[in-house]
Amino acid sequence: MPRPCIDCWLAAATDNGDSNDKNPGLKVKLIVVSGMSGAGKSTALDMLEDLGYYTINNIPLSLLRTVTADVLREQDSHFDMLAVGIDSRTRAADMRIFPERIEELRSKGVDIQVVYLDASTEVLLRRYSETRRKHPITDEKTPLLEAIEKERRLLQPIAKIADVVLDTSHTNIHELREMTRTKLTAMEQRGLSVLFQSFGFKYGLPSSVDFVFDVRCLPNPHWDDKLRHLTGQDREVRSYLESQPEVTKMRDDIRDFLADWLPKFQSENRAYVTVAIGCTGGKHRSVYLASWLAEHFKDQYPQVLVRHTEIA
Repeated sequence: MPRPCIDCWLAAATDNGDSNDKNPGLKVKLIVVSGMSGAGKSTALDMLEDLGYYTINNIPLSLLRTVTADVLREQDSHFDMLAVGIDSRTRAADMRIFPERIEELRSKGVDIQVVYLDASTEVLLRRYSETRRKHPITDEKTPLLEAIEKERRLLQPIAKIADVVLDTSHTNIHELREMTRTKLTAMEQRGLSVLFQSFGFKYGLPSSVDFVFDVRCLPNPHWDDKLRHLTGQDREVRSYLESQPEVTKMRDDIRDFLADWLPKFQSENRAYVTVAIGCTGGKHRSVYLASWLAEHFKDQYPQVLVRHTEIA
């Protein structure tokens, strides 16, 4: 979907007419995408474009109020879904009042969500060392490491009020697109979306999770030659695990814990919760439990997803 001409937006923004009277029933949806340079903002905006949003990257924060609250209502329903990217080139003074501008937009009827992308300093340094792109706030007096640290401080007002924070330190471009789609789909559901994610501790903890359950203490099908090449999705492995009292006890305890506490998250208007289940290699015990829990809770929440990190 093509991006709208920024000159057209700004020209329309100079109109002092009462835009609410022109289309009072139009519900404006705006997603603000910000975060660290090199963390994947452009990829996230591309994903939003695929989802039907008009996207504008690197818009000055000072223009955000007029471009959305007034202009969108003037442009008819073709412009009722907009995603804008804001980076550290925005003036520091504007960045400090970012929370106030967001609240002002919401008070005018704009359905707004703030998405913040982050990554570790080590990962950002490596990404910039592997590309010819220049960091937006480096210059002859500011080395890359100092620029990254400065940018992190500048973006704190946005990070603190973000509705969704995506840590992309351990994701590739394809995983980031899927993560963006999943998170935003959850926000559209207007209810709690729950992701059950299996993983292997030998490969490291997944990022951006809310609960982590370690099931390495359970009997391991890996040590059975007939089951080693299978996964927790296979009937033989499920039968083996369900025959083990420790496994069913752990499974039921996790189920009961989540049954008690997920409603608490829902009552706080949380859009998304990730439950990570980890075993040693991430192919047998964690896969079985994540799949079983997703099946158990699928009728209780608007969207229940399952992802197996170590299974291609």
